[in-house]
Amino acid sequence: MKPEKLNICLTITIFLFVFPLQVYSQEITAITNPSEDVTLSFVQAGSIASINFREGDQVKVGDILVQQDDTVEQIRLAQLEAQSNDTSKIKAAELTLKQRGVDLERVQAAGTAVTETEVDYAELNLQIAELQLHVAEFEHEQAIRKYEEAKSQLERMRLKSPIEGRIEKIEIETGESVRALDNVVRVVRTDPLWIDADVDLSQSAKLKYGDPAAVKFPTPNQTTVEGTIIFIPSVADAASKTSKIRIQVPNKSNRPAGEQVEVVFRN
Repeated sequence: MKPEKLNICLTITIFLFVFPLQVYSQEITAITNPSEDVTLSFVQAGSIASINFREGDQVKVGDILVQQDDTVEQIRLAQLEAQSNDTSKIKAAELTLKQRGVDLERVQAAGTAVTETEVDYAELNLQIAELQLHVAEFEHEQAIRKYEEAKSQLERMRLKSPIEGRIEKIEIETGESVRALDNVVRVVRTDPLWIDADVDLSQSAKLKYGDPAAVKFPTPNQTTVEGTIIFIPSVADAASKTSKIRIQVPNKSNRPAGEQVEVVFRN
């Protein structure tokens, strides 16, 4: 072999050893999906007082999207708050208990000047005063619980976004009455996107969490983005002999979910 050809073969061998060729699988057609997709409903019937966002708006976690009319509930909450802060019954019961203790001490100090019945009566009054204080404290604790319950009930009349995303659909209008569990607003998150690809078992057996996957998006704005495997199911589909592999892919360009893409795994 000529020295020139020998050098070329040696160079190729070294290159392949240092930089091995990446082998890619065949393309798999799949559909992009939102990484999060929630439809919110009220747990009780009521009328809509305000809608704070419009379809297409971006929202953050905790944003109040829709508010039911809570006028009556606000009045009741104020009443329960006043009751929960009122400790007058406890203070009165404490003073009564103190007075009954003084009365008993006086009767006992009188010695033979009082009858046994009067002593028993004073002791009984002291026990009754102790019970009255206990009842007053218990009722105050219940008032606090009722107030907290009313606050929780009021929170249920506000639909807050549980995710950061985009309002996809609003099903109601201001002033409209809604029933419990009716669909009210849908919020989706499309960055990142999720793709569930049906992969042949012979290939899926070679994949693992964190492996890269090339995702080819169609026109317009045709592009290829590298995603990452985030889920490999423990149970395969026996009928199709495939495993549904989930890929997460960044979507900084805000492409819509629902596009048909081609997924290529690196073996």
